[in-house]
Amino acid sequence: MGQQAAPVRTAGLGKAVGPAPTAVSGAVLLLPGGAEVSARRPSPVWVTVFVRSLSRALARAGRAEGLAVHPVRYRYRGWNGNQAHPAADAEWAADEVVRRYGDVPVCLVGFGMGGRAALRAGGHEAVDSVVALAPCLPEEDVAAPAEPVRQLAGRRVLIVHGTNDERSDPELSFRYAERAKKANREVCRFEVHSDGHALHGHRHEVTALAVDFVMGALFGHAVSRPVEDALAAPPPIGLRMPLAAGFGKSLRR
Repeated sequence: MGQQAAPVRTAGLGKAVGPAPTAVSGAVLLLPGGAEVSARRPSPVWVTVFVRSLSRALARAGRAEGLAVHPVRYRYRGWNGNQAHPAADAEWAADEVVRRYGDVPVCLVGFGMGGRAALRAGGHEAVDSVVALAPCLPEEDVAAPAEPVRQLAGRRVLIVHGTNDERSDPELSFRYAERAKKANREVCRFEVHSDGHALHGHRHEVTALAVDFVMGALFGHAVSRPVEDALAAPPPIGLRMPLAAGFGKSLRR
């Protein structure tokens, strides 16, 4: 018997996190994790505590600038091979932001499989920047095309990965970043030493890093010195930048 076709569904844009700005001048789309293969509908529990706290931190930091932060509701839990459902949903969500708010810059912030979706959908014309946290990237296969990177040209890109991640191999995100850096100089990658896939051990530092990066990318704020150095450094230095313990304590907005 053949594989049963996935049910037809539509993606959704969740309610804005925090108080809605009176005038929106930029948007963050939060892309949660997922599975490699699944036609099931995602449940709210798939949005981790870390992603929720990050969304609140971004909303607080960007409130004065007119930042709208929206979670994206996928149609399916799975990436599902060539269908790449989460990436297609991210592109739909970027279209929806343009429809609602007009021509404002968009940052895609994804965790796990959502990180892969953010990178894949980064070529959308409204997307200004991408943050991929512990992205679940595929194993390299000589018989299959490599995960694309050219769509990231002209975007500012941050990848963050725990060195002890047992779910998504951090070396795959490093090799991806190496290829992406050749197509786009505005790529950096931070390593969170001793942390796992969920990035629980250094959640506050990762949150501060993401907020610092997003505010710089969307609104032109001066970024921290580590981010500035990582963007400017040639490979592999700028792609293996260690995230220091306590990062963000000295940042003031």
